[in-house]
Amino acid sequence: MNTVHVDLGARSYEVRIGPGLIARAGAEIAPLLSRPRVAVLTDERVAALHLESLRAGLAEAGVAMTALALPPGEATKSWAQLSRATEWLLEQKVERGDVVLAFGGGVIGDLAGFAAAILRRGVRFVQLPTTLLAQVDSSVGGKTGINAAQGKNLVGAFHQPSLVLADTGLLDSLPPRDFRSGYGEVVKYGLLGDAGFFGWLEDNAPALAVGNGAARLHAVTRSVEMKAGIVARDETEQGERALLNLGHTFAHALEAATGYGDRLLHGEAVAVGCALAFELSARLGLCSQESPGRVRAHLAAMGMMRDLRDIPGDLPGPEALMALMGQDKKVVDGQLRFILARDIGAAFVTSDVPAATVLDVLADSAT
Repeated sequence: MNTVHVDLGARSYEVRIGPGLIARAGAEIAPLLSRPRVAVLTDERVAALHLESLRAGLAEAGVAMTALALPPGEATKSWAQLSRATEWLLEQKVERGDVVLAFGGGVIGDLAGFAAAILRRGVRFVQLPTTLLAQVDSSVGGKTGINAAQGKNLVGAFHQPSLVLADTGLLDSLPPRDFRSGYGEVVKYGLLGDAGFFGWLEDNAPALAVGNGAARLHAVTRSVEMKAGIVARDETEQGERALLNLGHTFAHALEAATGYGDRLLHGEAVAVGCALAFELSARLGLCSQESPGRVRAHLAAMGMMRDLRDIPGDLPGPEALMALMGQDKKVVDGQLRFILARDIGAAFVTSDVPAATVLDVLADSAT
């Protein structure tokens, strides 16, 4: 097991990474508990695959659990399901000294964390991420929330977990498409701040996809290390943490345009967004023309989307997509901030981006 420390003073916690952690969940979580019981929020797909294994792992340490399984999918990050989850937690008589377990992918982690944040003005929670995307990104850093009609993640709170248990053995049960979606967030870390890691991924990512446990452990650990370092320096996204949104300005608009459904998964949108961000950077003369090509070649080698034309079905035009970007959380004083790059591993944040160039990149990507 690898351990990454997220240094946030009194809110510090550990991310423990490795196979078999669900079987040891009770022993890992028991030191946090004031009484031997937890309330688990999960989704129906994860529950069918893994909930009894979690129950057994908790029971090994004498910890009892109750669980609510919500529908799978991005549409669950909604007011309706947040209300359902929060009401259920109250019905379970969850107290401020108790712990809520978020057992699932990024959707469950975001929603359960937000429910914990608002329940009794703040209840502790533990993340047990079951997808690659959640293990490397959404389970770490304390961003919780739901989507709104106006855009993604626009309602939420910063609420740090007390512990993250990333059981890499659970990745074996992921469908290939879900694994590739999570890989969109893994490759993002190399692109934004670690060219050496991106080079490692170019050599080793195919092994990740076919279940190489050592490669997966390294990829998840390095991703978490990078995110933990950035979060420790900028917990509430006042500056550097915005780098973690490389590709997301485009991605969130694309997710809104496609209805937050199975048509376009979050990590797929991030991969397209990263390719577009590097293309935009090259057109603005910020990075070499070779960088976007290298990004695209790697995404292609992993069987991932790279352009708007790769997304099934019709999309709004460039102007409509730009309007959706205007709802992004990275808008400051009415100006949309982009994360662009001077090279692979050298991302930065800027508001100085001509709208006409963005529109051209979107138009060319769609045809």
